[in-house]
Amino acid sequence: MKKRSTIIAAVALYLVSTGASFATFRYLRTSPITSSAPLPTTAEGELAIDPNAPRNKECPINGKKYTDIEEKAWSRISPLTIMVENHLDSRPQSGLSEADVIYEAVAEGGITRFLAVFYCDVVAKDTLIGPVRSARTYYLDWASEYGKYPFYVHVGGANTPGPANALGQIQKYGWGGRTGNDINQFSVGFPTFWRDYERLGRTVATEHTMMTTSAKLWGQTEKRGWTNKNPDGESWDKTFKEWKFADDADDRGSMSNISFDFWEGFKQYDVRWEYDQESNEYKRVNGGESLVDHNTGQQLTAKNIIIQFTIEKGPIDELKHMLYTTIGKGEAIIFQNGEVVKGTWEKDSRTARTQFFDKKGKEVKFVRGRIFIEILAKGSDVSY
Repeated sequence: MKKRSTIIAAVALYLVSTGASFATFRYLRTSPITSSAPLPTTAEGELAIDPNAPRNKECPINGKKYTDIEEKAWSRISPLTIMVENHLDSRPQSGLSEADVIYEAVAEGGITRFLAVFYCDVVAKDTLIGPVRSARTYYLDWASEYGKYPFYVHVGGANTPGPANALGQIQKYGWGGRTGNDINQFSVGFPTFWRDYERLGRTVATEHTMMTTSAKLWGQTEKRGWTNKNPDGESWDKTFKEWKFADDADDRGSMSNISFDFWEGFKQYDVRWEYDQESNEYKRVNGGESLVDHNTGQQLTAKNIIIQFTIEKGPIDELKHMLYTTIGKGEAIIFQNGEVVKGTWEKDSRTARTQFFDKKGKEVKFVRGRIFIEILAKGSDVSY
């Protein structure tokens, strides 16, 4: 009898502990928001959105329209700016189709990397994101446009003395320590980050395996005393300058393809955007193959494609680090609604917003939806 009681007690303890572990894991994996004042969620932990609710709340980052409940969710948090790699062994990536804005530039040796900005489009449900890679100095300048202390997510980074010292610059900008907005996997670790060697069903090197999720990252920021405000009580968007937006044009052009390369001899990183007039979207082809989101199996699309021409320097050291001019002025080509606008870009300082203008000096209005900014060396050829 005593033995039976012991067994029953052990089983009960196991079930309780297993249930608690499952509940904790489920929260970390699926919770779309981090707030003590909960918003309605489904049984799966996703934000409960009425499919008939009006979508009249504008995302401040890319102008896309959402429901009232989604706006309430994102108003409690701050954007995430995440380094996502584009090496052949990282494709297809996870989560890019839910980024609001994406920047692409060469990280080293002809290989490009993305800075993906996540905010409005991931509040409805937890989103798997990755593989996450290391910091580079010019990506810091773009991340700096999303608040004085932007959440910058990366796995280590360039740290050689000189102008490419991204990790040194992060400290110089005050992103570590008290503000706590630098989310470096080297100092955070599991369960916010983990390595998934089986994600693609094939063997890849360790550096192509680091994953995270939006909810885990926002959980990490909440632990540091952040919501939509920093620990000093300052809202993330106090210094944020919104771009201007417009609805999809009824009368659309038929400019079908945009193509360019970043580096001669690195065909795997050549880009082609194919325009779909009916959906008014540009579909990405990378290295001759459709680039899909591993989470959904759907091809990555954008409403706006911006070619930003900058001064390129490098490789500047034995590690093949690059430098791109992000502050100042330059030429730009903007593709939207199946048409092209030739213009310019301007950025007054590291923390200032990059703005885009047409030939007459009028600020360009972006079509509501994902904005993809391609950073090319001045003088690069773009076919369209």
